[in-house]
Amino acid sequence: MSTQPPSTTPANAALLQACRNVLAPLAELAIARGVHYDELDEVLRCAFVDAALAAHPEVAPQRAVSRVSTATGLNRREVSRLIQREPVAQSKRSPATQVFTRWLSDPLWRAHGRALSSLPRTGPASFETLAQSVTKDVHPRSLLEELCRLGLARVDTAADRVELVRERFAPAGDETRMLAFVSSNVGDHLRACVANVLADEPPHLEQALFADELSAESLERLQPIVRAQWQQVLRSLAPKVQKMIEDDQARQRVQDQRLRVGLYAYTEPMHSAAPAMAETKPAAAKKAAPARRRSP
Repeated sequence: MSTQPPSTTPANAALLQACRNVLAPLAELAIARGVHYDELDEVLRCAFVDAALAAHPEVAPQRAVSRVSTATGLNRREVSRLIQREPVAQSKRSPATQVFTRWLSDPLWRAHGRALSSLPRTGPASFETLAQSVTKDVHPRSLLEELCRLGLARVDTAADRVELVRERFAPAGDETRMLAFVSSNVGDHLRACVANVLADEPPHLEQALFADELSAESLERLQPIVRAQWQQVLRSLAPKVQKMIEDDQARQRVQDQRLRVGLYAYTEPMHSAAPAMAETKPAAAKKAAPARRRSP
């Protein structure tokens, strides 16, 4: 029977390598923004404690510190301190961005394959109607002001119409919102990966297309194609999701589930191969290949 320490088994070596790859870009971001190791160390300790508590929901409160200490390797005093900390509030979707998404994707607000470029500010089939279809808890005027602040819409006061400024929400220049996207989008992507690894049957879609040996010119041509593909997914899927939400409300079902569907594209130069490898490299170009993560 093998007595190989857990940290040196192939599975644990692969896990540690995955952690290195995931943490490397986060470390790059932290260094770029002057965040020191001690601050991230505290974040990681909190994450370990939260994960251990979630993994043992049945443990009695008086035994929680001991169980978490055993699971994480943190000492009991540290675990006790972290368990007693104030919970971090989870961010919620902005009603203004929900209005923007519906304007882009709902067939009621589209014509000739595109979102209507402008809407009357008030009246039937107006921005006011659109805003109230998303929420009645926030006044349409407040939602309009927020969309204008975000640079997503503007008001033509002469015509009393609201104009759509752009057809995608990428808050360039607003680093706080961009970091919120990192938290939400990358966080859920990673949760899907982890759930697939831990499950007997992967419960989440998590696939990718990988290709190398492309030229910079080809990448420049591919970028708008990928963006167009996302717009097609958004326009097709968002109305269906909204219809299901409305059906659930009408049938008084318990609405305690959430969904995030995303698409990303990343490009960078290929890493230089060692000279010996370069000499034996086949001349034929590699084909693009689908990459799929499955549970082991």
